[in-house]
Amino acid sequence: MTFSLRDALPSDLPVITEIYRESVLNGVASYEITPPEETEMTARFEAIKGKGYPYIVAEDDAGAVLGYAYASAFRTRPAYRWLVEDSIYLAPAAQGRGLGKALLKELLVRCEKLGFRQMVAVIGGASPASVGLHQSLGFELTGTLKGTGFKHGRWLDTAIMQIALGEGTGTAPDPTAYPGSIFAG
Repeated sequence: MTFSLRDALPSDLPVITEIYRESVLNGVASYEITPPEETEMTARFEAIKGKGYPYIVAEDDAGAVLGYAYASAFRTRPAYRWLVEDSIYLAPAAQGRGLGKALLKELLVRCEKLGFRQMVAVIGGASPASVGLHQSLGFELTGTLKGTGFKHGRWLDTAIMQIALGEGTGTAPDPTAYPGSIFAG
């Protein structure tokens, strides 16, 4: 499968909403039960992009969006500003074809360039495929939260994985880098 990566655009939101809808209804990556409407997905998109976080899509040669990924705040308290959380969702037909890995690789590069020092993955259902994807790019399993969600008639665990970006915790962060200004003003 041939695909390319690019910045997500507002015009991608109908497809992004549908990909997420399918995941909410049939998967365990998200602990939402009711899929949000496009207006809610637009508000989420604008909030993420408005803070300067990367939000990207994978598209095929015909320009059809096959999946998307973004980084966002892990928590909103200022001391967390050097840490981002990744999110990746793929259309069912695009799964298992290397898109998730390409999206995550690009997200790692973009977040490091912005000055972030850590990325965390909060993996609903402790999905073996998602855990494997993250491990393949150097994430380490830092913990498992047992029975954190109940969906599709069963209890789900949440895997927490983490990777250092740039110099990680080896040096103090540059307060003039992007993450240092997220909570300014």
